Amino acid sequence: MAETPNDPQTPQPGLEPGPGRKMRVAAVGDLHVGETSQRAYRDLFERVADDADVLCLCGDLTNYGKTGEVERLLEDLRLCRIPMVGVLGNHEHECGQPDHVVQMLCDAGVKMLTGQAYEIDGVGFAGGKGFVGGFGRYMLSSFGEDSIKRFVQEAVEDANLIENSIRMLRTERSVVLLHYAPVVETVIGEPPEIHAFLGSSRLAETIDRYDNVSLVVHGHAHRGGPEGRTHRGVPVYNVALPVLRTLGDLPYRVFEV
Repeated sequence: MAETPNDPQTPQPGLEPGPGRKMRVAAVGDLHVGETSQRAYRDLFERVADDADVLCLCGDLTNYGKTGEVERLLEDLRLCRIPMVGVLGNHEHECGQPDHVVQMLCDAGVKMLTGQAYEIDGVGFAGGKGFVGGFGRYMLSSFGEDSIKRFVQEAVEDANLIENSIRMLRTERSVVLLHYAPVVETVIGEPPEIHAFLGSSRLAETIDRYDNVSLVVHGHAHRGGPEGRTHRGVPVYNVALPVLRTLGDLPYRVFEV
């Protein structure tokens, strides 16, 4: 069953429980905090409670997944006064300790999606990192060398984990968090030669199996497009910070769900 992280006796800032109430969901990814970062995102985490009820963190929060980098991130992240939900990015895997990074973020109050799902005031949150593989007719298939088949199997298993996360939810409205892109529209702007390494249509196919997904947010494609849709019409937004900077001064994007 989906967990409900809020204490019903203590409403979170900005939340007014009630059936059918619209929730303001902020999302950002690709902060890329380094070991020498000096409170670079203090304003973001202090400010977001004024604009949103929940904050979604879409991976690549650090440069290499080092303990020191996560510690620098947490100096700012602990200032956030609203519930946070997150996924890892590929950068959090670089040092080979993604589980440790997840634990540090969980200890700081972030609900990390690694096969789990959460419900916050009637809205579900599901997802995971995602993986690469390409889009549409150019998506890599399990054919040929064993190494290719293992690569594709990794993508399939990751999509299955995300599907299990979505399946847990019984909410009418749900948000799916990813790091990798599920549609090609949100990677256009990046060199075409690397599109296959920025996401996979398998993720969109998984999402489109469920009628209760209202919104998908992801990062990773720093020079990609800001939005697209799955084949079934679910809106998808690229919230990588470099993309958000092309849209205005706000260091996150806010959606009503």
